[in-house]
Amino acid sequence: MTKKMNNLSTRVIAALIGVPLIVILSLIGKIPFLLFTLCIGLISYFEYSKMVRNKHSYTNKFIGYFAVALIIINEYKNFFDYRIFFLCLIVLLLILELFRDKESAIANLGTTLLGIFYIGFFSAAILDLREFYSDSAFTYAQGGYLIISILASIWICDSAAYFIGSAYGLHKLMPRVSPNKSWEGAVAGFVFAIAGMVAAREIALDFLTLRDAFAIGFIVGLFGQIGDLIESLLKRDSHVKDSSSIIPGHGGILDRFDSLLFTAPIVYLYLTLFVK
Repeated sequence: MTKKMNNLSTRVIAALIGVPLIVILSLIGKIPFLLFTLCIGLISYFEYSKMVRNKHSYTNKFIGYFAVALIIINEYKNFFDYRIFFLCLIVLLLILELFRDKESAIANLGTTLLGIFYIGFFSAAILDLREFYSDSAFTYAQGGYLIISILASIWICDSAAYFIGSAYGLHKLMPRVSPNKSWEGAVAGFVFAIAGMVAAREIALDFLTLRDAFAIGFIVGLFGQIGDLIESLLKRDSHVKDSSSIIPGHGGILDRFDSLLFTAPIVYLYLTLFVK
């Protein structure tokens, strides 16, 4: 009981420090938010690289860190063509693997590229969302409100899925990946995610239509939970409970931002196709 109370206290303290910091960085935007996004991407890649070592796969960490950082910074400044980037990346990785005596070359190349594409581009999409409404001083803050609202909706979704799933969950959602998740919890999380985004529209997102708020809530409720399951799949396959212990009581950066990473590119795609 004491151990559980101590763990709860640690989680609460970490949240009391972390949540206001994320809110402030989201509202400020620009370089501070770029640095925040870089932290998410680079630390997540570090955690991912450490996990896949348990499967005897060794990412090229130097190329991985460099590529992830370059992808995120390019979304902020847009200074190179991705076709050239992909060509140089593949050629360089193939050549360097010739000189790495690290188990399976195919596994090493595959996990390196997966990490770069999954973590690099998905992290960059978080920055894209923050900068989506940035045409004027008036609209610039709207990107911050959008990020905060999506994060709040994810947290509401997770909480609803956990509490309602714990109380009423009878049908396992995907026991091979996450034995404790239930369909009842997933449906509750999905509904509450939509409700959270609709509520956020009334509070801070009046620049969105009700349809847009509903659609973003739908994306968060569905793909946010899929993102969580995908990270659980990677962890289970790597035989680890958490991606790391960098956040006291909460696990790693990849643990905390898996839903946002998977949701961000899909929300951005929706906004690009149907809003702007």
